[in-house]
Amino acid sequence: QVAQWPAHPSGAFFGSSGAAPCTAPRAGSGRGRRQKQRAPSPAAEQGRATAAPRKRAKPGAADLPRAKPRRSPSQAQEELPWVERYRPETQNDLAVQKKKIEEVETWLKTHIFQRQPKQGGSVLLLTGPPGCGKTATLQILARDLGLQVQEWTNPLSLDFTKEDLRNMFGHDSNFHTFPSQAQAALFQDFLLRANKYNKLQMLGESSENAKKLILIEDIPNQFYRDPGSLHEILRSFVRRSRCPLVFIISDNFSGDSSQRSLFPTEIVEELCICNISFKPVAPTNMMKVLNRIAAAEASMNRENYTLDRTSLELLCRGCSGDIRSAINSLQFSSTKDCSLEKEFWSKKKKGSTIKREETEVSKVRKKSKCDTSEDQEIQAIGGKDASIFLFHALGKIIYCKREAVSEAACPQLPAHLSKHHRDTLLIQPEDIVEKSHMSGSMFNLYLHQNYMDFFSDIDDVVRASEYLSTADFLCSNWSARLVMESYSASVATRGVIHSNTARAFAHQQGGMGFRPLHKPQWFLINKKYQENCIAAKSLFSSFCLPPECLQTELLPYLAMLANPMRNQAQIAFIQDVGRLPLKRHFGR
Repeated sequence: QVAQWPAHPSGAFFGSSGAAPCTAPRAGSGRGRRQKQRAPSPAAEQGRATAAPRKRAKPGAADLPRAKPRRSPSQAQEELPWVERYRPETQNDLAVQKKKIEEVETWLKTHIFQRQPKQGGSVLLLTGPPGCGKTATLQILARDLGLQVQEWTNPLSLDFTKEDLRNMFGHDSNFHTFPSQAQAALFQDFLLRANKYNKLQMLGESSENAKKLILIEDIPNQFYRDPGSLHEILRSFVRRSRCPLVFIISDNFSGDSSQRSLFPTEIVEELCICNISFKPVAPTNMMKVLNRIAAAEASMNRENYTLDRTSLELLCRGCSGDIRSAINSLQFSSTKDCSLEKEFWSKKKKGSTIKREETEVSKVRKKSKCDTSEDQEIQAIGGKDASIFLFHALGKIIYCKREAVSEAACPQLPAHLSKHHRDTLLIQPEDIVEKSHMSGSMFNLYLHQNYMDFFSDIDDVVRASEYLSTADFLCSNWSARLVMESYSASVATRGVIHSNTARAFAHQQGGMGFRPLHKPQWFLINKKYQENCIAAKSLFSSFCLPPECLQTELLPYLAMLANPMRNQAQIAFIQDVGRLPLKRHFGR
């Protein structure tokens, strides 16, 4: 059929005039071949000589457009990343604690199937570190319960004309009217439509699922700058909605948590938001998943480099409880023709065999060695940067686990310094502070707030408080604070650890039990101080004094005077700030 197309002369495309277009003979017919064999007539020869330069070449087999060969489903499956290829299909495939799965399932059943007719909308907040199975758990439970999931996705770009951009970035324009306003409006419109209408039925989907939930994992950026707008939308949603709303927020290891800014305690209590916090995936659960994937790859006879159990354990330790990162690292390490990875794992195998042949060492010592050398080497496999949650890092410092060391292996102190003898620490305090992703001064605040509950001797408390005071003094100079913060954190952590004589030796580790940790009271005091400065400046502006002088010099003096000329706001502020409370025992 393609060979029967008329060959248009080039003049038809470029507008040139000339001989009439001639039609190419059929390549597949015998008549056309016989015409080629016969001697052409003079008229035909003249016409052919005239038309030949303008005639397109007849399309050959190599010039015809070819459709790309379709990939079979098996080939498309092989090209998928292992995270997608081996994604969990059932609850048994999830590497999540059974208790967390049951909590989410119970909440969904309560607020969807047992919902009262006039009951408003409900909000669920799933938090936890990246790669701990939050989204996978929700999707599998929704499928098992027969629920539709309508998910919000941030729009990639909005259509703006050049005039709109000129108006936005002009000299007299308000920069705050950039697209975030439209993004928040789109988000509110999505919640309204998702609550009112069901999603479109795609091919192969059943239309029997009347129950649904709304999933928000990609939160619009405007709400991080203005959380109040999100709170107003949530209040309206809770009053009018008929289906639950689920937010998924991944924690970060730096101090600024998205959960605290977007969902403060007041909003959580007002809207009865349920918060279910996921923990990092346990190494045992991660090993089960990696073993299952490695066995599946080996059964398919793929030419991949197979890792042994020791290598898988090292890989698990380098991923910090992130199952997604572990699977990606496993795929990267198993790639064929990867000499770098093969060389690395062969070295690790040799090292592990040498360690087995050595004399038996205590488990605690093995753990301490792994924490130093292997954790640094495992990062070459693509593992995540080792990070520790704040309170976990704080517990490592306060509980300060140690290992027993024989007298022959440890140099002895002189007699007058024997009281400072301690067993070897299992941790490096500087590494713990660095992995917490907090500044040294901020970590010292948390340590100062919580260390006293773990001391039993008043003399130990005195020594620890002196170390904390020294650490605070090291950061007192603003110009050198960035340089001195690491030294300050080292003095504070090692000072608190060394001062606690009740935990100086390995045999004294037990008997402590669980004790809650608290955030520093400094946050509340600093907030109150900022509010007092603003109030003092506005109430006593006629005195023309800085807020610090107003609160420390003027207000205590005015509190001693009985001046009826003050208004009620000034009198209340003077009584609040100008008088010290007559309390003997202050609270935490």
